[in-house]
Amino acid sequence: MKVSIFDVAKKSGLSVVTVSRVLNGAGSVREKNRQKVLEVMKELDYRPSAAARSLARGKTGIIGLIMTTMQDSFFDEIVNEINGILAEQGYFLAVAVTKSISQEESHYLIQEDRVDGIILLSPIEEDHYIIEMKRRNIPYVLIDNQKPENDTYSITVNNYKGGYTAAKHLIGLGHTSIAHLSGSEMFRSTSERRNGFMEALQEAGLQPFELVSGEYSAEFGYQTARRWIEERQLPGAVFAGDDYIAIGVINAFMEAGIRVPDEVSVIGYDDQQVASLLRPLLTTIRQPADRIGAAATEVLLKRIDGSMKRAANQRIDPELVLRQSTGAVKKHG
Repeated sequence: MKVSIFDVAKKSGLSVVTVSRVLNGAGSVREKNRQKVLEVMKELDYRPSAAARSLARGKTGIIGLIMTTMQDSFFDEIVNEINGILAEQGYFLAVAVTKSISQEESHYLIQEDRVDGIILLSPIEEDHYIIEMKRRNIPYVLIDNQKPENDTYSITVNNYKGGYTAAKHLIGLGHTSIAHLSGSEMFRSTSERRNGFMEALQEAGLQPFELVSGEYSAEFGYQTARRWIEERQLPGAVFAGDDYIAIGVINAFMEAGIRVPDEVSVIGYDDQQVASLLRPLLTTIRQPADRIGAAATEVLLKRIDGSMKRAANQRIDPELVLRQSTGAVKKHG
């Protein structure tokens, strides 16, 4: 049978209130009584739960996280990092997967006294969430938010630099005919990656082979590459807006007997788990999920304990990961 705070109080001959004060480090407890409580706790092997301590502090001990999908290894790594840090601090993480603030899962989390704080991961309707969280005085932090005006408490990736780095890598390999396939325009990262890509091309005096806007999916990449094959007009290199688009492009090329990277180089974005599993291994722009998750958790915990007095936008640089899907232009003759 599990030992409770009431058992400690009964065994020590002290009140539950006194035992609770000892557990929470209150300075108003006599040293003699504090030692008695500690001795009984040891004797009974009593371990107060993090949830019990949180309730004693007037907190729930729960952090809410709202995300739009779990079918993404990049998001999964961020959530794992957040969960690990919160667990060390005695918090539990409650995750809601929803695309709308009106859906039951997210609506539950943003009620008063349900959570001590909320993390929004790549939100779609961020304005609506922010209005509600401010109204209810819930500390929050955004990851990969869509609107610059909401950057006050946010962690974002420098996607402009990511697009620039991808293009510079391909240009450095001697490529001059480079296509870019971008994802949904609802995401701020889409235009930022494209703008960085275009800046690098302009610096090199190049025009893109083609700019194609679609969805962050392998099917979009596959169908676009199939069209190029059917038109007998291939770029020398492709910068895909994410790894799934890149995989679709590579699948179409391989199906048609076009070798990657010997005939066409392909670079992705995100460094999803699949990028290092398929052949050829995918060169990509890595978003450091561990650093993103750690930064978001730090900001939120500081907002909760009141130690953060000013805005805390952090912009994290992505990293080029070199693998097998990009190569230097072959010299003929």
